[in-house]
Amino acid sequence: MDHRNDAALQFLASRRSHPPKLLTGPGPDQTQLTELLTLAARVPDHGKLEPWRFIVLGRQALDALAPALQAAVLADGQDQAAADKAASAMASPVIVAVVFSPVNSPKVPTWEQMLSVGAVCLGLVNAALASGWGAAWLSGYVALNHDFAQAHLGIAEHERVAGMIHIGTRTLTPPDRPRPDIAAKTRWLP
Repeated sequence: MDHRNDAALQFLASRRSHPPKLLTGPGPDQTQLTELLTLAARVPDHGKLEPWRFIVLGRQALDALAPALQAAVLADGQDQAAADKAASAMASPVIVAVVFSPVNSPKVPTWEQMLSVGAVCLGLVNAALASGWGAAWLSGYVALNHDFAQAHLGIAEHERVAGMIHIGTRTLTPPDRPRPDIAAKTRWLP
């Protein structure tokens, strides 16, 4: 146990996401984001397929996306409150759409590639938090509506948005939420 990293363990024990409403500008610049994306990409990836990619949405892109998102939510039959909530999520300084882009592989099943992209999403949140930013992994309408993501983010037919990672300057630290009862979630086999 001489390689124990107490600082990293303390970070993992206390990490928490920061809801977008608690984020303000500035967000990370291109150099800082490149570092965060590089760290996020250090995930398990059976077959070295890299079944994911990033779309970085800066302020100009987010400002253009918000009214389109609001209109799409209304067109889907949801009420004005839902449309306003969806559009208000675009207020984050930077959002990284993490795109699941599965690779045809006889050795690595799609579900395993999906686990890799989930690890990328969490890795990006953790890299942002460890770097001093506030961050959260959300899905929402952009991730759940494939047609919208194709039209406005340019994803391919076979791709899906795995997560919208909101990153910005922290304002308040959110209260911790209840955590799982590990004893109730664990079965030990001798």
